[in-house]
Amino acid sequence: MMGKGLFKVPQASCEKVQSFALGSPERELVAIEYEKMMSSVVDIPMYIGSEEVRTNDLVKISPPHKHKHTVGHYHKGQALHVKKAIEEAVLAKEDWASMSWEHRASIFLKAADLLAGPFRSKMNASTMIAQSKNVHQAEIDAACELIDFLRFNVLYMTEIFTQQPESSEGVWNRMEFRPLEGFVYAITPFNFTAIAANLCVAPALMGNTIVWKPSDTQIYSAQVTVELFKAAGLPDGVINVIYGDPVEISNEIFTSPDFAGLHFTGSTQVFKNLWKQIGNNIHSYKTYPRIVGETGGKDFILVHKSAEAKEVATAIVRGAFEFQGQKCSAASRAYVPSNLWEDVKAYVVEDLDSIKMGDPGDLSNFINAVIHEASFDKIASYIAQAKADADAEIVAGGNYDKSEGYFIQPTVILAKTPRYTTMETELFGPVITIYVYDENDFEATLELVDTTSEYALTGAIFSKDRYAIELASEKLKNAAGNFYINDKPTGAVVSQQPFGGARASGTNDKAGSALNLLRWVSPRTIKETFVSPTDYRYPFLQTD
Repeated sequence: MMGKGLFKVPQASCEKVQSFALGSPERELVAIEYEKMMSSVVDIPMYIGSEEVRTNDLVKISPPHKHKHTVGHYHKGQALHVKKAIEEAVLAKEDWASMSWEHRASIFLKAADLLAGPFRSKMNASTMIAQSKNVHQAEIDAACELIDFLRFNVLYMTEIFTQQPESSEGVWNRMEFRPLEGFVYAITPFNFTAIAANLCVAPALMGNTIVWKPSDTQIYSAQVTVELFKAAGLPDGVINVIYGDPVEISNEIFTSPDFAGLHFTGSTQVFKNLWKQIGNNIHSYKTYPRIVGETGGKDFILVHKSAEAKEVATAIVRGAFEFQGQKCSAASRAYVPSNLWEDVKAYVVEDLDSIKMGDPGDLSNFINAVIHEASFDKIASYIAQAKADADAEIVAGGNYDKSEGYFIQPTVILAKTPRYTTMETELFGPVITIYVYDENDFEATLELVDTTSEYALTGAIFSKDRYAIELASEKLKNAAGNFYINDKPTGAVVSQQPFGGARASGTNDKAGSALNLLRWVSPRTIKETFVSPTDYRYPFLQTD
């Protein structure tokens, strides 16, 4: 049924970040919710159509900062559950795609208001527990960013609908934005609760149905997302949630003729392998699948000799170490000129000496645990190697301990050579490597920044010299999809800095903008002629 009106959606604006200052009501509420959830054990099923599916093949969920503690279990699925999820997504598609757009919009706008209100503390606390985020990192992600995705996606959808072709005399041309023919597979990461939800929401809003596989280490907070969508009135079968072996799941997904799109955030190598698998099965599909992915990064801070040392140091500490560096956008390599290095180093060391690390339930802790033991072991091995290498030096940090939680001290490595391994390798942890260059070799360093990494996600230039800023902006135009001038290379905000990069960092389809939503529609052009011709002959055929 079509709506009977051209509806104007509520004005979207970015959700205000709560402070959680001492004595604030939000601080008290999240503390209560955190303790409640830490003292409970939840049972998390898969959601397939209208059913909550429990297999009794249980997997324990533990907080990264207290890995011996259990907060829940999830039910691991098998190939037969994937088949059923595909069936339910296809079955739900006709009704969901036929629903008037304003009713789909209402569901997600309601979800935004529920998250801004009664679900806020639970969503934040679940993210603090599951992903070991401090309360500020949880708030800007799981609450504010997800609210912004929900509200602005609705606005962008209506803007897309207004993009209509011109009509000529006697003809009415119009554009219809249909969902894809089939279902969309969403593979989502552990590090951002909001991104995980949006990888489902963006295509669903445009009329698609979804099979969602959350990261194993984000299932705890993903469960709260499911509860949120159910409370908002999302019909059964629109987003089907499955857990299990990723290879087994993908093998079922990519052999279905109804597979129509992949919405992915994760590692570069996994994304490339999935793309290849889709390509190998291309003759099986009803349509060419849309492949949208945001992958890795080796994000940089480039400092010009005119920059302010304290500003640079703050950008390093925040950009590299917030959420333990587990952001695709985290600053993980920096190029500092020789005239500023000693001051920058002193400020960074001073800041790191004041930082506390521990359980996110203690709101005075800035640094928490990395996500799991495999990540801990990988990062620790690179730190140990840097301690042993002659061409590297540990300037700050360098300690780690996994006896209670997967804690790695924020670490600064000074590289003696610009191609030292941690200048090139994505570690995804609280480690930044700094190379000090001759202050007069700025242009050569631009070339170095551009060619050192295969990635091109985020980067920053710090300078008080506008000529230097312009030169860097031009020379590094392909080195970062999100480029920051005199700011850290993290913290993109929906509607303000649409996010995504190219090269090995993904397809650059800019989550948080209309560009991403356009990937999930298949436009149909309709031409209607009011008075149809009755003679095939054109004027040029006339003779004397």
